[in-house]
Amino acid sequence: MCLAVPGQLKKVTMQLDETFRIGNVSFEGIIKEVNLTLVPEAKEGDYVLVHVGAAIGIIDEEEAKRTMAILKEMGEEI
Repeated sequence: MCLAVPGQLKKVTMQLDETFRIGNVSFEGIIKEVNLTLVPEAKEGDYVLVHVGAAIGIIDEEEAKRTMAILKEMGEEI
């Protein structure tokens, strides 16, 4: 099953141009480097959906927290 996991964009760490960016995203305190190319409008503090190392969308904080709670209930380790 493919799954996109929500995380909070903490910091843009590299930017080659207006589109290609890399950032640190926190998944409940675990920080991962994520490609932000598909969400050029994402800014620090936003919640993004991440699939295989790439942010594929932006969601609001309430939806991100609800999704993480459901994943925890299912026993998924993030």
